[in-house]
Amino acid sequence: MDSSAPIPIVAIVGRPNVGKSTLFNRYAGWRRALVADSPGLTRDRIAEELEIQGRAIRLVDTAGLDAAAERGLPAAVQAQAESAVRDADAILFVVDGKAGLLPEDEAIAQTLRRTRKPLSLLVNKIDNPRHHEDRLLDFYSLGFERLKGISAEHGGGAFDALEDLVDALPQHNDDAIPTDPAIPRIALVGRPNVGKSSLMNRLLGEERVVVSDEAGTTRDAIDIQFEYEGESYVLVDTAGMRRPGRREGTGERVGALMAVRALERAQVALVVVDAEEGLTDQDAHVARLARDMGVSVVIVANKRDRLDGEQRKLALEDVQHGLRFLEDAPIVSLSALTGAGLSRLLPAIRRVTEASLRRVPTAELNRWLADAIRRHDPGMARKGNRTTPLKFLYASQVGVQPPRFVIFCTDPDSVMVSYRRYLENRLRDSFGFEGCPLRVHLRGRRTPVE
Repeated sequence: MDSSAPIPIVAIVGRPNVGKSTLFNRYAGWRRALVADSPGLTRDRIAEELEIQGRAIRLVDTAGLDAAAERGLPAAVQAQAESAVRDADAILFVVDGKAGLLPEDEAIAQTLRRTRKPLSLLVNKIDNPRHHEDRLLDFYSLGFERLKGISAEHGGGAFDALEDLVDALPQHNDDAIPTDPAIPRIALVGRPNVGKSSLMNRLLGEERVVVSDEAGTTRDAIDIQFEYEGESYVLVDTAGMRRPGRREGTGERVGALMAVRALERAQVALVVVDAEEGLTDQDAHVARLARDMGVSVVIVANKRDRLDGEQRKLALEDVQHGLRFLEDAPIVSLSALTGAGLSRLLPAIRRVTEASLRRVPTAELNRWLADAIRRHDPGMARKGNRTTPLKFLYASQVGVQPPRFVIFCTDPDSVMVSYRRYLENRLRDSFGFEGCPLRVHLRGRRTPVE
């Protein structure tokens, strides 16, 4: 068993409409986009790994999984602040300088004062520091040491504020993440009220399951190891589904920070969706997060007991279409309430775990590469007015979980995105990389290897 240190998490918190998403996008360097041909269903990211002054961090938009918080439901907004205090390593507290200090800001500040973690108060919408400096004055009363005026829309002051906060992070994180490739570590993730807790209880309540609690190594995470038909599994961060008070008033609260914490300790994500209700934006957020964080994915279409045969078929088609960027992930239709379909879940988990650990011998990989090029020509490389044929030279696998490959070619910059996708799909189909992300890197080499 080896271990690795988690990347520090920086959480963006604040009441609705203060510019949190704009700030997140400013840092991440991209604009959010809709899934092609699917109006209303986004593939927005809620977490992004960044490098700030040579240090990796994971930036999280805490409202990304909680529509109630962005509608301004007070308890939901407070839950986001409490999640930041509990689960983040550092906090960016965003307020609206144009609107001024509001009671909702003061309530969030009261929660955030309980933490000793690095925190910066960012007064947004300071588009012209010379003329808007007076907008900062009211916010000094909140008593936070780091206070900066920024413009999330135009970027003014935003990166200086993030760099200052990262500088305040401890240099070493001693919360090692235990990993044993032979035992799948499973995170149950999904938007609120899709049945994650019920699924956990169903899994652990099966007669053939042997359960043992295992204290986690990070914060209040609790891992549960169990055996099913002679195979061992671990559910990670089950405390996130059993914390007291989370079912009061505003319903189940599994936020973005909790999902990130669970996924960084897992090898497999069970992305749970409500088959009866149908797919939502939040489901797509969770699925994208799991894929971006490099874990294998099994999609769980829960609540099949509430649907008849034809409705189940239509529900599965809806899930397949909405999450088609995860078309390689197996979908298991089940009922956490009755246990119907559960027998197919653990074999699917075992399959995607084995796929993520698969190594392809170099000789076999290069025979595959030659065949892939023969089937689909990579095209031409253009240098000014000159064009030359693109040549792919050789390939090597450099890692697992997720499987990582390096392919050497004469001009990586000239390889079209569609051809990169073709190579990835051919790899997946040829070697059975079911449910796991593939990382394919192209590197340049001037002359072909004879």
